[in-house]
Amino acid sequence: MSTDTPGIDPLEALRAPRDPACDVFLTGPVFLDIIFTGLDSAPVRGTESWARGMGSSPGGVANMATALARLGLRTALAAAFGDDHYGEYCWDALEQGEGIDLSMSHTVPGWHSPVTVSMAYEGERTMVSHGHEAPAPALSAGTGSRAGATGATGATGTTGATGTSTDATAPVFPQCPPRARAAVASLTPGRSEPWVATAARAGALVFGDVGWDETGRWDLDALPDLAHCEAFLPNAEEAMRYTRTDCPRAAAHALAERVPLAVVTLGAEGAYAVDGRTGTAAAVPAIEVEALDPTGAGDVFVAGFVTGTLADWPLADRLAFAGLTAALSVQEFGGSLSAPGWAEIAAWWQLIRTCDRQDPAALERYAFLDDLLPATARAWPLRRAVPTIGFRQ
Repeated sequence: MSTDTPGIDPLEALRAPRDPACDVFLTGPVFLDIIFTGLDSAPVRGTESWARGMGSSPGGVANMATALARLGLRTALAAAFGDDHYGEYCWDALEQGEGIDLSMSHTVPGWHSPVTVSMAYEGERTMVSHGHEAPAPALSAGTGSRAGATGATGATGTTGATGTSTDATAPVFPQCPPRARAAVASLTPGRSEPWVATAARAGALVFGDVGWDETGRWDLDALPDLAHCEAFLPNAEEAMRYTRTDCPRAAAHALAERVPLAVVTLGAEGAYAVDGRTGTAAAVPAIEVEALDPTGAGDVFVAGFVTGTLADWPLADRLAFAGLTAALSVQEFGGSLSAPGWAEIAAWWQLIRTCDRQDPAALERYAFLDDLLPATARAWPLRRAVPTIGFRQ
């Protein structure tokens, strides 16, 4: 993260002495992502392809954790890290580089970090991953531990055993998550994670993300933790399958009968949301950009929406902000690497208002940024570091 990123705290006006020290808590597997970009086409069997760009970064749940931290939210992550160089690199990148609280995370001796290789071409991506389930941490072990180091302080609680998932890299599910304003949970059909209910009872707003239902049932009742969610954020295809509808907007209204906030992402068409408490609906079109790599864009969208919700912005502003952050992210390679901070958002806002062909009505949609951003910003495009493993300062 750039050292000259403006230090904007989106919750500054809402903070009070008795508030939780943690804004957002999340847990899950951390991967080492190796990203290749600049491929003219998909790799062909039996041939060698050369990519014009490459980078390495923490991936998996680290994508969303980084996106949240770069938007100024105090973020705590519970995860297992391998004790190999990959795990050390990911830990340092998250704790030292992004300021993420890892006091509930731990290093697993003898366990190698899961790895994903991502190849981006033609606006899409192809990924190959490898990893093994992390063993449960010893109950007597302290949290925030790594080989020869201690994680950041701030979050409290103990790290419990892993869940019953048979996934290759089961996340670390804490028995007692820290008190937080919000939590992000990845909902899985047929599985309930006790920490989600615990977090909700302690006052955290739970934002539910979801992936493709490999069972093919698409049954909302098979997502028991949905009952604890403040918001549910599927994409259009997932939303329509879960609600048995043929229209994303109809799906959003159906989901709003099950959860206070239903947010359906529509890809190039933007996003649509329904507030189930008030019946308010909002639609925001997507920003047209040239996509380099879509890796992590969904995570960045969720992070932007969480930020706007905790800051108590109007529903349409939350959607617009989430869409903007996701659009900025796909113009860079990598998941956590591409997550924009306030410097990127400010530079975009400064640039876009100087373009002659911009629709004034479209610009008005983002006028709320004027009250958030600094008066001056660095010129666009911004130079970003291209990280790799092995360089030492």
